[in-house]
Order: sequence, then structure tokens, then C-alpha cells
Amino acid sequence: MSQKAIKITGWTMTIVLALVFTMSAFTKLTQNEMAIAQASSFGIDATTYQFIGIIEIISLILFIIPRTGILGTLLLVAYLGGAIVTHLQHQEPIAMAVAIQILLWVTAFIRFPELKQRLFQTTKS
Repeated sequence: MSQKAIKITGWTMTIVLALVFTMSAFTKLTQNEMAIAQASSFGIDATTYQFIGIIEIISLILFIIPRTGILGTLLLVAYLGGAIVTHLQHQEPIAMAVAIQILLWVTAFIRFPELKQRLFQTTKS
């Protein structure tokens, strides 16, 4: 695959993730009734849930900006890890969060090849 195609693929996947995280944060920030009901069932109050939405938006912005993309990736990975654990703890389905987590890692490896090199670097003896 050419460099141009790789770049286009990475940015297309970034846009998809941006839409997903924006919708997720929007429901938290606007205090959507269904979102607040789900948060309450997890023991999370409305103010904390709104704060989580702010953290989600900040992490997403860092992910989108190329210079801070790796930091944003790590923050979003941690955020999704917390979401997965919370869902597991409350016997809720985790498939969507796991799928987004996988898409996030694949996107990060495409956009930031240095991240992939650092994580999977093999040393020759």
C-alpha cells in the first residue's frame, strides 16, 4: 500500500473514531436521560458523568492532533479500559467497547508507526 493510501486510511479511521467518541461525549455533556440512567445504574452521579464527557473530548482532541496523537491514543485506551471494566463489573455487554478499543489501536498503529515500532520492537542478538 502506498504512503498516500496509508495516510488516507489512517485519517478515515480517525474520523470514524472521532464521530463515535463525539457522540458518546455529547450524551454525557448534555445529560441525556438514557445516559444518566445508565450512569446511575453504575453508581456514577450526573456531575461525574459530565466530567467524564469532558475528559473524553479532551482526549479525543489530543488524539486528532498529530503532534499529541500518541498521548491522545493512550488516554482513550485508558478511558475504554475503564469502560470495559465498568461494564464487566455490572454484567453489561462489552463487545462494542472492545471493538472500539481494537479500532483505536489499529488506527494508532497506522497513524503513528513509531508507536508500533516501540511496542513491538525486536532486538537482534
